[in-house]
Amino acid sequence: MDMSSSLALSPQSLSQKAADVARSAKPILRFDQVGLEYDGRDVLKDLSFSVNRGEVITILGPSGCGKTTMLNIVAGFLQPSSGLALVNDREIAGPGPDRGVVFQSYALFDWMSVEDNIAFSLRCGGKSKQEQLAVATEMAALVGLQGFEKSFPYQLSGGMRQRCGLARVLAAHPSVMLMDEPFAAVDVQTRETLQEEILRIKTETKCTIIFITHSIDEAVFLADRVFLMRKGRLGAFDEFVVDLPEPRGSADNRLHPEFLSIREKIYRTMRADAS
Repeated sequence: MDMSSSLALSPQSLSQKAADVARSAKPILRFDQVGLEYDGRDVLKDLSFSVNRGEVITILGPSGCGKTTMLNIVAGFLQPSSGLALVNDREIAGPGPDRGVVFQSYALFDWMSVEDNIAFSLRCGGKSKQEQLAVATEMAALVGLQGFEKSFPYQLSGGMRQRCGLARVLAAHPSVMLMDEPFAAVDVQTRETLQEEILRIKTETKCTIIFITHSIDEAVFLADRVFLMRKGRLGAFDEFVVDLPEPRGSADNRLHPEFLSIREKIYRTMRADAS
């Protein structure tokens, strides 16, 4: 900002700008020494991290390292045995509308149209049919399903079904979206398209995203930060900061030197951890 534009800001606007920066810098999600014990053994232990508002965090790691358990604690499906898990400075005591989950399976109601699937949470919340229709139409357009609102899940491709599941979560306007390998069942081309769509939607909605994957390429392409959970060391993870050019959803980023460099670092760390 040059000096003239700086002087044009009133004290009130400067205060508002400072307040906006402070809000954006404050973590929306925080784990403090979180542990979970199940059937006499630790599934998670002493896990600590924070996620800033609007970030995309991807989580990699071997099976059994606690990735999905972590996601389920954020969703409120599981309660920690120790430590503290917070969303918006409030302890997570159960599921809530501020968090939405996109599962690996499509989890759609087969007897409902795309429109009705998307509007389901609004109907449960007592919203009027007019509002349900308006939001369903808006969300269908946002995820690229315009024209398919009256279709049923069996009439859709796998990628379109996952778009419908995504739209249903977005209809509730969550501040945190939790995604557990949502694109694992679709082909490579569709998967890459959906990854690019996620980043576009994230830009439009300002949603914070926690995304579990087994794909290093997917993790690096989507993330602001990648958490690589360590094998046999519950609660330990390596963090990789990703700084790719805007727009983040550009397919060219898959060939960017930064993308290739971080992908190599993660791959070598995973291989060393497995040996």
